[in-house]
Amino acid sequence: MVRLTADLIWKSPHFFNVIKERELDLRGNKIAVIENLGATEDQFDTIDLSDNEIVKLENFPYLNRLGTLLINNNRITRINLNLGEFLPKLHTLVLTNNRLVNLVEIDPLVSLPKLQFLSLLDNNITKKPNYRLYVIHRLKKLRLLDFRKVKQKEKTEAERLFASKEAEEEAKKVVIPKTFTPVEVPTEPNVSQLEQPPKVTPTLEQITAIKLGIVPFVDLIICYMQAAIINSQTLEEVARLEKALKLGQIPEEFMNLGKETNASEDMVVDTVKADDQNEGNEVQDNDQNEDVQPIEQTTTIVVEALGQYAKNHGLGADTTTVKGVYC
Repeated sequence: MVRLTADLIWKSPHFFNVIKERELDLRGNKIAVIENLGATEDQFDTIDLSDNEIVKLENFPYLNRLGTLLINNNRITRINLNLGEFLPKLHTLVLTNNRLVNLVEIDPLVSLPKLQFLSLLDNNITKKPNYRLYVIHRLKKLRLLDFRKVKQKEKTEAERLFASKEAEEEAKKVVIPKTFTPVEVPTEPNVSQLEQPPKVTPTLEQITAIKLGIVPFVDLIICYMQAAIINSQTLEEVARLEKALKLGQIPEEFMNLGKETNASEDMVVDTVKADDQNEGNEVQDNDQNEDVQPIEQTTTIVVEALGQYAKNHGLGADTTTVKGVYC
């Protein structure tokens, strides 16, 4: 967070913009609070405060010259009720992509006697029923709203819709979002679900990425730990694995994947080539391989991934070395 100090104002870019107005550029400074704008000495027609972290549109000094205020991409949630007293000639206000939610929040803009151009795009307020008509009704001098011309028939419709004070108050009401009611979860797990847990293994894309050395060893271990959690037969096993994941620990059974293999680089490359040559035969042998457990199938993949990753990064083919680096 950066304070809007007089020094920052003096050092910020200022120039004549394309419409020959004198502009002060305060964009992207992570400013959270509007303050010290008196240091401008009311010498600017346009002030650009876009891309900051401003929450409240307030604390302006009297700036009789200021006609355009650009304050898009901030966090505006509140507007000063007396804004017009300090900015009597403000005719253009861009509040695109802020955090205005309810129609009542734009009511303070009524105090701006010269306001003709207003943008509230990408605020949740635009999703309210009759939003556009309400704004047109409240700000009667608007000529352009959200970069669309305000038409006479819209003014007529807004006047008709909000002819009564009751209709206006009804439009301002905050709609309370639907809340989620938690459902009581049974403490006893479903036995049938424990008996036949879903078998989760890495997808073909994940395995391909592993073979190409794209996925580091730790990511592979985490993948199989997550699969093991789903395949666990007891709640104690689930709790143990989830705790290990949260603490960033790797259980011993996963650290031993491929531990018995400490082959040379050529042996690893030959294994990968052999796998590629045997891809056609794997389709025919699917029925024979159905009984192979996921943890057994991963041993070769782990070794290949470690060897390829080591080769690509100049670490040699020592899988233990690579495991030491990433675990």
